[in-house]
Amino acid sequence: MNISNIPFSHRVDDSNEVLEKKFDRFSERIRVAIPGIIQSFDADKQTVSVKAAIKERMSFHGEPFENIEIPELLEVPILLPRAGNFILTMPIASGDECLLVFADNCYDSWWESGKISSQLDNRRHDLSDAFAIIGVWSQPKKIKDYSTDSTRLRNLDNSVYVEVEDTNINIIATDTVTVNANKVDITAKTINATGDSININGGNITASGDQVKIEGAASVNVDANSNTTIEGRNFLSHQHLNGGGTGLSGGVA
Repeated sequence: MNISNIPFSHRVDDSNEVLEKKFDRFSERIRVAIPGIIQSFDADKQTVSVKAAIKERMSFHGEPFENIEIPELLEVPILLPRAGNFILTMPIASGDECLLVFADNCYDSWWESGKISSQLDNRRHDLSDAFAIIGVWSQPKKIKDYSTDSTRLRNLDNSVYVEVEDTNINIIATDTVTVNANKVDITAKTINATGDSININGGNITASGDQVKIEGAASVNVDANSNTTIEGRNFLSHQHLNGGGTGLSGGVA
């Protein structure tokens, strides 16, 4: 007789079948992870309200299976890259997608105290114990112009970004790059500044080097010997016409 044609339930005794059904019911109660869609973000509590993106497929009392929408999950803690004294924050918005991960145990005590705590409830893999990992996305929200040879912190349309390549760092902006610090040090073999208008304002402005040269509508050059030339004329030895219009004055005293 070929037993492969005999249903599994007919090839085991009743105790094994009962055990199998118990395992099936147990597995249906275990939640691990599911994609979610954020409904709102509380920047003060740093929690989100989330709708599960996949409906539950359930059967009641032997009736046909139904697709049932999971109720909105409230005050779900978020997960962002954080360690030591640093964290990467992002403006979380309604409609963003995330991955809901369900803790093994009730974490309410830890959530309130931040310390090792006892469980307030004996629940496991419960909808109440979800975490939202920010940054999962579906195909309709896939990233355009994904860079495959650099790391970028960027906006979605890729018009503004900070990029780290193997040997270069690039900062691209459509409006303003602002640096606000007590001191800014720049060390490089060559420094180029190009713009329609370049303004330098400060209490004391010092420029030093083997040769300092400024070109434009007015050309000022200070060489290594501190000789200053303005529009091609030596500043210290240049002369003017005397007041009477005859003869030349001496150099700058």
